[in-house]
Amino acid sequence: MKQVLNTLHKATRRTVMAAAIGLGLAAMVGSPAAHAQAAVTINVVDVAGSLALLQDAIESYKTAHPNVKFTFTKAPAPELPSKLKAMQNAKRSDIDLVLGGTDILAAGIEQNLWVTLLPENNAKFAPLTENYLPEVKKMQELAHNQGLAVAFMPAGPLLEYNPDKVKQVPTTPQELLAWCKANPNKLIYARPANSGPGRTFLMGLPYLLGDKDPKDPVKGWDKTWAYLKDLNTCIEYYPGGTGAVMKELGEGSRDMTVTVTGWDINPRALGVVPKEFKVGAFKNMTWVNDTHYMIVPKGLAPAKQAVVLDVMAYLLQPKQQAQTYDKGYFYPGPAIKNVPVTMAPQASQDTLKEFGRAEYADWIAKFPHVQPLDAQVMVKAFRIWDEQVGAQKFK
Repeated sequence: MKQVLNTLHKATRRTVMAAAIGLGLAAMVGSPAAHAQAAVTINVVDVAGSLALLQDAIESYKTAHPNVKFTFTKAPAPELPSKLKAMQNAKRSDIDLVLGGTDILAAGIEQNLWVTLLPENNAKFAPLTENYLPEVKKMQELAHNQGLAVAFMPAGPLLEYNPDKVKQVPTTPQELLAWCKANPNKLIYARPANSGPGRTFLMGLPYLLGDKDPKDPVKGWDKTWAYLKDLNTCIEYYPGGTGAVMKELGEGSRDMTVTVTGWDINPRALGVVPKEFKVGAFKNMTWVNDTHYMIVPKGLAPAKQAVVLDVMAYLLQPKQQAQTYDKGYFYPGPAIKNVPVTMAPQASQDTLKEFGRAEYADWIAKFPHVQPLDAQVMVKAFRIWDEQVGAQKFK
């Protein structure tokens, strides 16, 4: 009998150990079995307004995974890399998923802050990323496999203005400069390192001005840097983000700003900027496309990282992608194919019908599209702008 009991005890112990190992492996790969075992909180940091597009979709993940909870915080893109670096040096991590644009992606790549997602996770993501729009596939190249595109906008650069104050909208950079000098302190734009419209304007100017190499801000932007320094003489200061720009535009202290499709539609839909404000395109403009990315900082425990990756895959599915139409904030929004606006929530459809621009479809089809600067090059452009243009005028 004693031998039988010993045999049963060993068998039971082996069963328990096997189950524990199985759960551990399940946690490593992020299976539903792992998600069901224990509560986990995913801390999401947004540095680009991405939560306007994605928070409802992220929250809906809890329907199938009630053990997963989320916290949401926002931070300025220029400040996050140093915070992450300090965390990683201390071997702790309070940030599990970063949502942001090419600015934070570039800064983190330069400082080696991000997890390499592909090809290590091809089995999870390749079927989804194959559905990217053609322009998004090109934008994905900028991520160097350290982020996944989740929302897309052709961006700009465009001009937004008060039609009661601006009777003839500029159509060339030279006309914009002339208007600015004739109306000092009435043009405003935000620091490019923390502003989608700001950096789109910065990267679009080399094409408009015919600079030597639009992809080389160090040696190829002589005309652009000279122009921006000249434009600086009639600009009072540069806010730290686009929200402050739109507030001043809407309140009437400024009459014109540079913008992109989403930052034109959304503030008018929210009532920050009057509905009747207009938008203009430069002659022979080139669209500098923009994308929001999902990025994973280094240092996550394997089990938590598996859940984060599962959330990311969830957000690339059509039903969740349809929510990126939002209220036009990142117009149009979806990064993948075959997600028409009719799939969007009714509130999004109503907003776009009322505040969208009929001319956008024509301009998007008419003018060429390019990718923004590559990560490390973009950081160089930001530094030059900070040092040579915006210095002493930040606010």
